[in-house]
Amino acid sequence: MTSKKLVNSVAGCADDALAGLVACNPNLQLLQGHRVALRSDLDSLKGRVALLSGGGSGHEPAHAGFIGKGMLTGVIAGAVFTSPAVGSILAAIRAVAQAGTVGTLLIVKNYTGDRLNFGLAREQARAEGIPVEMVVIGDDSAFTVLKKAGRRGLCGTVLIHKMATADEIVKLMLDHMTNTTNASHVPVQPGSSVVMMVNNLGGLSFLELGIIADATVRSLEGRGVKIARALVGTFMSALEMPGISLTLLLVDEPLLKLIDAETTAAAWPNVAAVSITGRKRSRVAPAEPQEAPDSTAAGGSASKRMALVLERVCSTLLGLEEHLNALDRAAGDGDCGTTHSRAARAIQEWLKEGPPPASPAQLLSKLSVLLLEKMGGSSGALYGLFLTAAAQPLKAKTSLPAWSAAMDAGLEAMQKYGKAAPGDRTMLDSLWAAGQELQAWKSPGADLLQVLTKAVKSAEAAAEATKNMEAGAGRASYISSARLEQPDPGAVAAAAILRAILEVLQS
Repeated sequence: MTSKKLVNSVAGCADDALAGLVACNPNLQLLQGHRVALRSDLDSLKGRVALLSGGGSGHEPAHAGFIGKGMLTGVIAGAVFTSPAVGSILAAIRAVAQAGTVGTLLIVKNYTGDRLNFGLAREQARAEGIPVEMVVIGDDSAFTVLKKAGRRGLCGTVLIHKMATADEIVKLMLDHMTNTTNASHVPVQPGSSVVMMVNNLGGLSFLELGIIADATVRSLEGRGVKIARALVGTFMSALEMPGISLTLLLVDEPLLKLIDAETTAAAWPNVAAVSITGRKRSRVAPAEPQEAPDSTAAGGSASKRMALVLERVCSTLLGLEEHLNALDRAAGDGDCGTTHSRAARAIQEWLKEGPPPASPAQLLSKLSVLLLEKMGGSSGALYGLFLTAAAQPLKAKTSLPAWSAAMDAGLEAMQKYGKAAPGDRTMLDSLWAAGQELQAWKSPGADLLQVLTKAVKSAEAAAEATKNMEAGAGRASYISSARLEQPDPGAVAAAAILRAILEVLQS
């Protein structure tokens, strides 16, 4: 399959590019199991504040290019144009905390996904006792009228056209360069020491350049060649030619001293005077904290009841897939139903592994992690954020007032990081309406089903009312409100989930 980009695969391009950058930069390390790059001298930051940032790949040299003394401590990269995973952000926070830093500042661009995922990771880290603060940056000046979503943080990218995968191209070039039948070959053998130069001829993105660098390092080291220094960048271009050149210079210690000598030439890179080969390029990721026993667990009957509720919710969402997609086509990607169905199938697979936790707090926490990993999109982050926050009040009690407090906590977290408010035509409208009715659970003698029935009816009415609202947040806020003649699909889905819960409890 041909590609317009010089990559090995679309799915792995962000990992390959980051690996290439780390492989050629002794000042960086990868965090194992995560798309996270950190300063390799992390332990020297004891007693100082760590600065973490990140975002979608495809914006290189941001973000990993700005890791170093006087700038970032580390970055968390997402897939191309996709916000980083909450688990990886949390792992980075834990890693710098374990290194002895006194706190962490998260520097986040003003995108919904970035705000939600970094915000959720911040809340989880703070729940573990790690001091974390967050600042949201927006610098886009393109709008004539500033919308509620606020200023964005990045520019666009330029598309270019190419041939084969990066690995194939690098192998072809190195095979040719080292072929002894060629009169101009480089006499590189196993054990040779070289300076490797990956040169951008002008038309490659930083992302592609990182992928080529990674492929070249792997290929050379696989041949037993020691890479003494690595230079990656644009050193001699041909206008915007979409290609690369590879240079190998056989070196010994005297020649390396000349390579490492200082210069005031502006285009000469600041290359670390250490060997690339043999350097440790990753560190072990911190282990997940052990879950404390929950005193609110009610036993097998509660677990079975929760399984029934989850099964009904899943079947409801699967049945609504096409309807939600149709609603979403008016103002979004047309994938709201697909996203919710993906979550439903993930929950169904999880239930096959065994009964869910009897403890409501543990159940919500488990569901939060599952949806963050499997659901995807802003919906996954919002549900994950809601469930994580809602679980906290249920750790001590599972009374009706505690469930009402859980709803309050979830709604507060969604508003804090999602920046939506009631009336903005989002899933929050349904949940907020239900939450107002559930306040009655805080009164002595409140009836569970009576109050829940009113809450579900309010949620359904609120969902229907969203078709008369002007979108104030989310993707729909970027298009003309005149086109929005259908209710918000997220609000419809949320109301349907509440209806499914009610029906199981009534039966």
